[in-house]
Amino acid sequence: MIKKHRAFLKWAGGKFKLVDELANYLPAGNRLVEPFVGAGSVFLNTDYPSYLLCDINEDLIELYKIVKERPAEYIDAAKKLFVDEMNQKEAYYRVRSDFNKCRDPFQRAVYFLYLNRHGFNGLCRYNRKGGFNVPFGSYKKPYFPEKEIWAFSEKAQSAEFKCIGYEQAFEQIRAGDVIYCDPPYAPLSTTASFTTYVGAGFSLDDQALLARHSRHTALERGIPVLISNHDIPLTRELYRGAHLAKIQVQRNISQNGNSRNKVDELMALYDENYDLQDE
Repeated sequence: MIKKHRAFLKWAGGKFKLVDELANYLPAGNRLVEPFVGAGSVFLNTDYPSYLLCDINEDLIELYKIVKERPAEYIDAAKKLFVDEMNQKEAYYRVRSDFNKCRDPFQRAVYFLYLNRHGFNGLCRYNRKGGFNVPFGSYKKPYFPEKEIWAFSEKAQSAEFKCIGYEQAFEQIRAGDVIYCDPPYAPLSTTASFTTYVGAGFSLDDQALLARHSRHTALERGIPVLISNHDIPLTRELYRGAHLAKIQVQRNISQNGNSRNKVDELMALYDENYDLQDE
């Protein structure tokens, strides 16, 4: 059995648990393009010759560039914050305040990992002014992911990172690419709301535009696109014309750990040369 690689960041909607099944739906290609790279679990657990990894979150992309180019220096600096005296509420809010004032990319990257591992449920959330506002997580001993950072850095030598939106990411594609989209998910109900990720978040219009871009890219350019989302009537309508498959995934982000049950997730593949059997 091939050993799976964990991302070094905690991430809402991370794909580690379902990456084996998800990989079954990804066609072969010369380069995997991810417009919503997130924590990078799909990148870490697939074997394409090269990768284009994009995200609209500048902090995330700057962190990945630094880990790719300066892993030892980064680990030395970040590890200093993973000590008992920094695992206190007052220390956390002090670092969060410093992070929001800081403009140095390297120092922000150091703070970002600390906030990710010490903040509530590993959430990444900003207020309307762009300030990181996730509360303290109160964990007994946050894990410092040194070996995971080294593994990411090694794999990242075959990757290019860009801080761009999904529409710009689609403009970067070329023959031989495969695209995997893991957008912020559509709400399970009309009362559910999107967690603000960056700026104004990801609207229902964005969901529809992403589906259209994906469909046109597959039909007009012959480049396959796989999208994951909640399996609900809305997404089945949005992805009409794609090959659809349903899988179950454990929900990881919940205030009440006992309520983390499985939900249906939809795999929508736009690819004229590949067929999926809906389960």
